[in-house]
Amino acid sequence: MTYSNALRRRARQLRRLAAAGTRPAMWRGGVVVPATWWDGHPNFGDDLTPWLLPEYGIAPVHRVAGRARLSGIGSILEFLPSDFDGAIWGSGLMYGQPHPLPRAHVLAVRGHLTRDLIGAPADVALGDPGILVARRAGRPRVQWDVALVPHGHHRQHEPFLALARAEGVRVRVVNVHQPASRVVREIAAADAVVTTSLHGLVTADAYGIPATWTLLEPPLSGGAFKFHDYESVLTPGSSRFTAFDERMSLGDLLATASAAPRPTVERVSDDLERSLARLPDVLGALPRFPGGAFGVVAGRR
Repeated sequence: MTYSNALRRRARQLRRLAAAGTRPAMWRGGVVVPATWWDGHPNFGDDLTPWLLPEYGIAPVHRVAGRARLSGIGSILEFLPSDFDGAIWGSGLMYGQPHPLPRAHVLAVRGHLTRDLIGAPADVALGDPGILVARRAGRPRVQWDVALVPHGHHRQHEPFLALARAEGVRVRVVNVHQPASRVVREIAAADAVVTTSLHGLVTADAYGIPATWTLLEPPLSGGAFKFHDYESVLTPGSSRFTAFDERMSLGDLLATASAAPRPTVERVSDDLERSLARLPDVLGALPRFPGGAFGVVAGRR
């Protein structure tokens, strides 16, 4: 049975709702919203939407883009139809091409580049909501010197993985196909991060961990656009990118690692939280948790 099989999707919905019920905010007037994020295969960055939102009293139930009322975390805006009139919170574009969404209620987008390409107002909140993981989970005890975070496409990239064998360095190779809670914990338990996954970089920034990112083969869809979009907010005018060369040592990569400025991280986090608080205002009355969840899961709302 494939990950995207209808029965497995329904089972994931129920597990996510059960997990949402463990968050105190869901029992203080929590709501249920049909939302879209990428759910085609396990990936911690895509899992951030259902993991983070219940902390703010919102239980998202997955829908295809055309039936959703909320667009969540990830490079997913190209999936939205041009007449989408729901809310956008922290989403980004994948390819860096214009994709006007004139009817959307834009609460926040990932970066300046996405904002301009979808025609969002100049004053919308900016940032990837993955930056909020540090407000969802405290930083664990440091267990390794470096976390290597290969994108799912790069799990078999031997020259990159060979960096983990650096002598005298405790290195953790993080599997991004695990649930968000586990991946976030593994990244947060490192003193430095080297990543080809955008949300590896975002998680490092959330916890103030020096990080650098690089690109490998096979190339990611959209190339470096999503990284540049994100860094336009966190480190405007500069980048933690390092071009990868198989002759590089782990030390060579780490020489370019740095943490995003802490005041910027806190300001972006505050802006994203304030923007999310506007969701009921722009979408109107939403089904209450837990009773309203059943109608949403069944597709009646």
